[in-house]
Amino acid sequence: MTNPSDKALVPFVSVDHMMQLIHRIGVGKMLQGLASYIEADFKRWELFDKTPRIASHSAEGVIELMPTSDGEVYGFKYVNGHPKNTRDGLQTVTAFGLLADVGTGYPVLLSEMTMLTAMRTAATSGLVARYLAPKGAQTMAMIGNGAQSEFQSLAMQAICGIRTVRLWDIDAGATEKCARNLAESGLDVVRCTSAEEAMEGAQIITTCTADKACATILTGNMIGPGVHINAIGGDCPGKTELAADILHRSEIFVEYPPQTRIEGDIQQLDPDHPVTELWQVMTGAAPGRRSADQITLFDSVGFAIEDFSALRYVRDQLTGTGLYHELDLLADPDEPRDLYGMLQRARA
Repeated sequence: MTNPSDKALVPFVSVDHMMQLIHRIGVGKMLQGLASYIEADFKRWELFDKTPRIASHSAEGVIELMPTSDGEVYGFKYVNGHPKNTRDGLQTVTAFGLLADVGTGYPVLLSEMTMLTAMRTAATSGLVARYLAPKGAQTMAMIGNGAQSEFQSLAMQAICGIRTVRLWDIDAGATEKCARNLAESGLDVVRCTSAEEAMEGAQIITTCTADKACATILTGNMIGPGVHINAIGGDCPGKTELAADILHRSEIFVEYPPQTRIEGDIQQLDPDHPVTELWQVMTGAAPGRRSADQITLFDSVGFAIEDFSALRYVRDQLTGTGLYHELDLLADPDEPRDLYGMLQRARA
């Protein structure tokens, strides 16, 4: 991969190149690789600049910037969330991201992140479930069968070893789509007609719904002892998936409390309700699952360090692949102070 400081060219990974890279590595292997990078960065959590994402809300959705830095590399992601888009044949979420060298400020990677966000979100879910789900968990209920559902199912298979996924969505067509896409995955795929049916025998429950509303996808009577819940659909103020009763019965784990208390399911709770930060579990500073009967809940809203990890992983995989374009993104005159002279020479 070209070093941008040599030729002022920045590698750009397009959607097409990202898909080729995923297939070149293999979906399962890439999910495992992303989880490894995310885990490594969570274990050095205290080195990072951390801030809740910068959000611009509208009646239609939200547009956000998610920045962070480990002191050597800076990264950010631009991402939107517009649930109504699917009615117009558009994606609910689109994204792109950038890495830059802190020492020079020069960008070193620009990449699509719509596909990559789906991969890193699933990898994070699988990683967290590896720490928190009951040992030997083999079955996951996938509540909400939209764009994330296949990635979530495959990550649980690749990272946690689940064998069965039980699908349910209010839109039966979404369930059929997901089942069709997972038909050759090696998973036992079960189509269900209700959320309650989907959760029968499941040790892991993943909720991933898109409506921008305070919904109650799961009620307290649906949740028995000993399960692990990944609540990944709530990601902005006024959008939740779980009944408050479930939160009060669960040990809650989060990425970054100042962001999750605003955007996650725990926005329903008192601001001082106790939660555990995932980085503390991964470093051994705090316990994860403590008993077989405990309900563990990952209130996931996505955090910038996960995107940083994903971009870092992609950059490390690109060398020798040719799966990027070189962008003339930086004005870099021979004489740094002669930017106007560079402009004049271009006319000639």
